Amino acid sequence: MTQHVAPSRNAVFSSPSAVPGHLPASVAAALLAAVGDVTFILGEDGTILDVAVAHGDLANHGFGDWIGESWVGAMTAETRAKAAEMVQAARGTAAPRWREVSHAAAGGDVPVRYMVLALGDSGRLIAIGRDMRAAAAMQQRLLQTQQSLERDYIRLRQAETRYRLLFDLAAEPVLVVDGQTRRIREANPAAHRLLDAREGSLIGTLVSAVVATEQRDDLIAYLGAAEAADDVDPVVLGLCDERGEARFSARLFRQSRAPMLIVRIEPSVAGGAERQFDSTLGDVVERMPDAFVLVDRDLKVLTANAAFVELAEMPSTDRVVGARLGAWLGRPGIDLEAIIGQLRDHGSVRNVATIMRGAAGAQEEIEVSGVVATMDGKDCYGFTIRNVWRRQRDTPVDARDVPRSVDQLTELVGRMSLKEIVRESTDMIERLCIEAALKYTSDNRASAAEILGVSRQSLYSKLHRHGLANQAAGEA
Repeated sequence: MTQHVAPSRNAVFSSPSAVPGHLPASVAAALLAAVGDVTFILGEDGTILDVAVAHGDLANHGFGDWIGESWVGAMTAETRAKAAEMVQAARGTAAPRWREVSHAAAGGDVPVRYMVLALGDSGRLIAIGRDMRAAAAMQQRLLQTQQSLERDYIRLRQAETRYRLLFDLAAEPVLVVDGQTRRIREANPAAHRLLDAREGSLIGTLVSAVVATEQRDDLIAYLGAAEAADDVDPVVLGLCDERGEARFSARLFRQSRAPMLIVRIEPSVAGGAERQFDSTLGDVVERMPDAFVLVDRDLKVLTANAAFVELAEMPSTDRVVGARLGAWLGRPGIDLEAIIGQLRDHGSVRNVATIMRGAAGAQEEIEVSGVVATMDGKDCYGFTIRNVWRRQRDTPVDARDVPRSVDQLTELVGRMSLKEIVRESTDMIERLCIEAALKYTSDNRASAAEILGVSRQSLYSKLHRHGLANQAAGEA
């Protein structure tokens, strides 16, 4: 019985007899030239004897003009040692393998992946190369996309944290109800306390179970009306287990294209446990690391926590209460009016970027989220304020993430001095001109430098400063 032996993964054919014994020189040359984008024939001393360039763009970079020069010398200084190792390995017994180096070409560094092989006993070598610029560009785009996704993920996690904090600490019972099944998807701690339910036990139950049996149909009918219109008046219904009456109000929203209802419950009478929770909530808000401020309809401060007092650079809360919020929040006459307009139109705002101006002159980049609430029958506005300078320092920033339009530059007024804004605009114009020149010349840096009227060295320096230079591909 003949034993089957699995073929090994070798660098040579397993059946040499199947390979033609003697190939004409023209056929052998055509085969070698077709293997890679560029193929060099090297002499015993590493001098380039001949070259075949299959990739037309490589010929534009001068690859075909290197006959008679040293192959290792055509590399960049950082990869010459690797190229020399490849030549030495080809003359020895080590198995050949692909390695990546970079050529110092006329239009800039060109990454090429080579395999160097010995040509029989003649002492000559053949270096077969594949152009890696497309792979390097794709790798750079992948890295930029990954960094963008990471920044979006951080923003989403922070927004979710703020939502969860406000949802859990709200004194008002709130339910999130599936619009199709009428089952409770989320319920905050206040709702569990109101119904004397164990934490988490309301999740998955029918929303009609929170009201008295005889009024369950009334609640279902009200939720249907709330789905059809946004201006449905609240309804007063009796709670289950004779816990008294409560005022129900609902608003439709969509999540992943599915209808959802947010249901607010206002008990008619607040018991001692609710008052104790209000006290605890006030203590938690006071200790929050993010600033919190509550203002009336005239934007006069009603209360604020210690973080807001510190951010406003005021000595105490008493000095803040009664003052106008515009004394610290936003650029004068711009941001705060827009935020209040959004609150009045939509009832809430999220993650609005603006500035906080301290009484002592400090200025901080912040994000503001706000909501409209009712107190004693009158509207008031609650804001959470988060300092974002640390996140901006820790989060990777794209080197190209600079102002690119007049509108973006004018948004810097009030945040930066005129001198700094002028410098930003100069950098923007310089970068845009360089990008246009590179696009016009199909990324030929020598031609781009010529049409811009600068030296190549000056252009390379500007490319690096604006983050437009090719990123060095990783070693194989």
